[in-house]
Amino acid sequence: MDTATKEKLEKVVTLVNKAMVDPDIDIDYCIPGVETTVNECDVTETPFVLVTYVLGDYNKHTRKIHLDKTLLRETPEEIANRITFSIEEFKGEIDSVEMG
Repeated sequence: MDTATKEKLEKVVTLVNKAMVDPDIDIDYCIPGVETTVNECDVTETPFVLVTYVLGDYNKHTRKIHLDKTLLRETPEEIANRITFSIEEFKGEIDSVEMG
């Protein structure tokens, strides 16, 4: 990973962490060389954000948001906005199923 991409992804992590202050949402990262909080993070895999929506002790839903090369062409703000939008969309989908 080149320096520019690394710096961009570091900024994305910071922006997502600031934007997503939700006690029901856990965010983990598998971005080797930048932020790795996922237990099993394969350095050969496309970097991703792992979102866990916790609805109770035994009710957790997860989604991976992959950071592919196409997405990485965008600005850190655009990438962070896409990630936070995906998280909100994911939360809405789960809420509509869980709450009916």
